[in-house]
Amino acid sequence: MTAGPDIRIRADRDQLEQLLINVISNAVEASLQNSPDGDGQVSIGWRADGDAVEIHVDDDGPGLTEGVDVFVPFYTTKDHGSGIGLTLSRQIAEAHGGSLILENHDNAPGCRATLCLLVGR
Repeated sequence: MTAGPDIRIRADRDQLEQLLINVISNAVEASLQNSPDGDGQVSIGWRADGDAVEIHVDDDGPGLTEGVDVFVPFYTTKDHGSGIGLTLSRQIAEAHGGSLILENHDNAPGCRATLCLLVGR
């Protein structure tokens, strides 16, 4: 984990916990796809950016398939997936006035999920 600054936000703890569980679980599963020996990597960090905090989750999995919207409800690439985890996660972020985006790394395998939330006053 990459430590960021101490910050405080106003949010529903249970909803944000579920969002992070979904995103981190997806990152772990993606990392294991590229690493059958179990040595895939996931890193988590955050940084303050003005009136917002950005939380990022990086994995070294296969990355996102070009042209596929992973936020479409009920779309899944998993054998036993429901296709609602990332959709729900983005809805939680937006309900808190924030955003959730996923994008492939430019020069490395895997992708980054970035959660942006407003810092509470």
